[in-house]
Amino acid sequence: MKLGHITGRLAVALLAVGMMTAAHAELTIAYITNGNTNEGWTLINGGAKEAGKKAGVKFIELAAEKGELSKQLAIVEDMITRHVDAIAIAPVDSAGIAPAVKRALAAGIPVVAVDTNITGANVTSYVATDNIKAANVQGSWAAEQIKDGDKVVYVTGDQGQSTGQERKKGFIDALKAKHPHVKIIEVSTTWDQTQAQNGVESALRANNDIKLIACAWDGGALGAVAAMKGYGIRAGEIKLAGFDGSPGGLDMMKQGWQQANAAQMLAKIGATGVETAIAAAKKQKVEARIDTGAFLVLPSNVDKFAKDSGVAQFMKMK
Repeated sequence: MKLGHITGRLAVALLAVGMMTAAHAELTIAYITNGNTNEGWTLINGGAKEAGKKAGVKFIELAAEKGELSKQLAIVEDMITRHVDAIAIAPVDSAGIAPAVKRALAAGIPVVAVDTNITGANVTSYVATDNIKAANVQGSWAAEQIKDGDKVVYVTGDQGQSTGQERKKGFIDALKAKHPHVKIIEVSTTWDQTQAQNGVESALRANNDIKLIACAWDGGALGAVAAMKGYGIRAGEIKLAGFDGSPGGLDMMKQGWQQANAAQMLAKIGATGVETAIAAAKKQKVEARIDTGAFLVLPSNVDKFAKDSGVAQFMKMK
């Protein structure tokens, strides 16, 4: 056989190997969100999408319609069937999603929990704000605004999710550490703004001496403001603490309605979640728990935080 023929065949073989390697190099990352469409999740999901685009992976973004667990379970099962390289997921239900997540892990697919942890499954990584730590800061700030024995309204998030559980625990633990006799009126919600508004309205109707309202997320604070307006309460008469650092939350602060916010790095949560999933898909070592940080926003620093975090572009009152 002539050398030229050998060289030609070798070149063809190397090209084929190169094509196979390139095809294999294109990772498929599934990002499964929880169906929430509020401002905070718009930023989280935007960060996730941008990270996928920047990495050049095949990015599949899916949402559990209306936040239904059954639909999110079906999405995870479909991703297992499609043999994606990794899954980043914001669970609708921390425990309910665990069986599907365990099947994904058993199939060799890394799973990264985004913003909300998964209980009952040993996920590859959990990327989120340290909710207890951030809520401790919120609770400590609230404690400085009141006296022991005062009445405080706390608007919860979904207690079926670790995020809601941790934020409630962090806030109440810090508040009661300084004021053990504080009277907490709890308004239970499933991250629903209308539930928050109705619950705060009921609390205001039954109590004319509420000193402060704290919320597990900024949508709850928006509901609380609507309730206060309905009762003729002016901005600042009852102090309000939010959680998230969303555009709407910071707008409330600039309008004088909100006096403190335990702000998350929202876009960073989504971006880091997808970046971690990509690293895991490449068989790189990732941390089991990644804290994306939080910051106490006050009227004195709201403008700087809004600019530095990228939230300003979405605000009405820039």
